[in-house]
Amino acid sequence: MGFKSGFITLVGRPNAGKSTLINNLVNDKIAIVTNKPQTTRNIIRGVRTDEDSQMVFMDTPGIHKPKHKLGGSMIAKSYNSFNDADLVYYVIDATQKFGPGDQFVLDKLEKVDKPVFLILNKIDRFSSDQLLELLVAWQERFNFAEMIPISALKDLNVEQLLTVTKTYLEDDLKYYADDQVTDQGEDFLLSEIIREKLIFAMEEEIPHSIAVIIERKKQTKDRLIVDALIAVERDSQKGMVIGKGGHVLKKVGMLARRDMEAKFQTKVFLKLYVTVEKDWRNNPKKMEQLSHSDE
Repeated sequence: MGFKSGFITLVGRPNAGKSTLINNLVNDKIAIVTNKPQTTRNIIRGVRTDEDSQMVFMDTPGIHKPKHKLGGSMIAKSYNSFNDADLVYYVIDATQKFGPGDQFVLDKLEKVDKPVFLILNKIDRFSSDQLLELLVAWQERFNFAEMIPISALKDLNVEQLLTVTKTYLEDDLKYYADDQVTDQGEDFLLSEIIREKLIFAMEEEIPHSIAVIIERKKQTKDRLIVDALIAVERDSQKGMVIGKGGHVLKKVGMLARRDMEAKFQTKVFLKLYVTVEKDWRNNPKKMEQLSHSDE
């Protein structure tokens, strides 16, 4: 078997574990992972290259019913990713009951003229009998090319998923350098690290009102200097992001800086500022500026 390559898109409902899976597949943290739905806003490409293959994985925003223009834009990106892929992974959280949201995704996949793999994630929580029941139930719902149970977090059966995927690849071009794990730029990765820490620090709906933009970045001999702007939609949210005596913003800054230093292997000096951009998620121009929607 010669060299094989191809593009694989990961689709599914919010919180199915797509971002955890893509980080596992490329052996690096390129997508932020939180327990809040709708964390991923953009198509994030991860690249895995070995001696006989190059697989380009596309992590997509979770498919949900949008409540604003940003949500609609996120869903459109997920649907468009079907066209760019050679293969589709439909990732589901196996611990969740089948519902209308799952059927909605399956209806979309019916129109896709590509092999579709069912990826049953979080199988570490099931006995073999329970897993068999789940597989039988899903088999009756859709004509999947393959059904592969995994645990992205516990690294169960991910190697088997890769082995099976290779047999479906038909291209033989190398699209990225051997050592490249993502096509995302440094500014995007820096802003996503900050956004991840904000999502952990914030409650309920506030995380989805937050955008992060890198205003200034400078590499000196011994450190990376980063100024980042955090945009929220309302004055009350600004107060919550800063926290009493600035404690929330300080904590976010400390955690983000630690991750940046680990990822970029350099000392980081990070400054965070907060601004209010009224109702930015419904303003297409502001959306493009604040949510990296031009990427």
